[in-house]
Amino acid sequence: MITGKFPSLRLRRSRKNSWSRRLIEENNLSPNDFILPLFLIEGKNKKQPIKSMPGVYRYSLDKISHLIDKAINNGLPMIALFPNTDMKKKNFLGTEALNENNLVCRALQLIKKRFKNDIGIMCDVALDPYTSHGHDGLLDNNYVLNDETVDVLINQSILQAQMGCDVLAPSDMMDGRIGKIRKSLDKNGFKMTQILSYAVKYSSNFYGPFRDAVGSKGLLKGDKKNYQMDFRNSDEALREVALDIKEGADMVMVKPGLPYLDIIKSVKENFKIPVLAYQVSGEYSLLSNGINNKLINKDVILESLISFKRAGANAIVSYYADRLDKILD
Repeated sequence: MITGKFPSLRLRRSRKNSWSRRLIEENNLSPNDFILPLFLIEGKNKKQPIKSMPGVYRYSLDKISHLIDKAINNGLPMIALFPNTDMKKKNFLGTEALNENNLVCRALQLIKKRFKNDIGIMCDVALDPYTSHGHDGLLDNNYVLNDETVDVLINQSILQAQMGCDVLAPSDMMDGRIGKIRKSLDKNGFKMTQILSYAVKYSSNFYGPFRDAVGSKGLLKGDKKNYQMDFRNSDEALREVALDIKEGADMVMVKPGLPYLDIIKSVKENFKIPVLAYQVSGEYSLLSNGINNKLINKDVILESLISFKRAGANAIVSYYADRLDKILD
């Protein structure tokens, strides 16, 4: 028998019953916290599985309306569009990014015509889906040029805004691009178009399945370490965020998510700006392959998603966003 005096406060008292645990819980999730990525492909009546991402598909434009209907009915505030560009349309300069008839532009027009402002649309601002070398910018002697790339990203941003994009998301990590994009948007009548900056994007090993999904896997020449962040650094992340806020970012992204919870927390505590986390393809695939092998269940997914909120994320880009009815119940 254990004897002796217990403290007057027993924390287990609040854990005894479900109702009391719910009463004092500090963090929770709802559909409002999620952004659903959609991968687009050319053609008609296509739903193409992505082998490296179980349960995720590429869709032709005629197949996306029912997905957006479901997203709206489930209360999701925003979707994110990512194109799988036909190889024939990719080139060294990524000129398809500026084609007003490209996949993203046609998707924007279709979605806005049917759904108006019932759901927000986020678009990636970067050249990697369009370049034959797989980099996010213009390449010269295996080095991605900064200012020359920014000039192209400005034009890509204006085009997407003209087509109806609500939230432009530069994911390229070029220096100074947020300020120049913001000034150009304001000058061209898009003062209310938001910018979600991938302010903290690490050169990560977790991106492989995404590159498969957008068709850049196998194309990448070298790596992206001369422009994306070194995963050994944390103070640098705060410098990146400070610069992008000064340049006019409305929100910032930390990518990847789960390996960088400390960065999410640090950014939120230091800047009090809306911070988004991207549960990237590698994180998703590890969890999903575990589920298929019966090593992981939905409670593990929920636990991983809650960790983003606990760290301070306002919202999460997640490939599970179309299955929240099963995960959050």
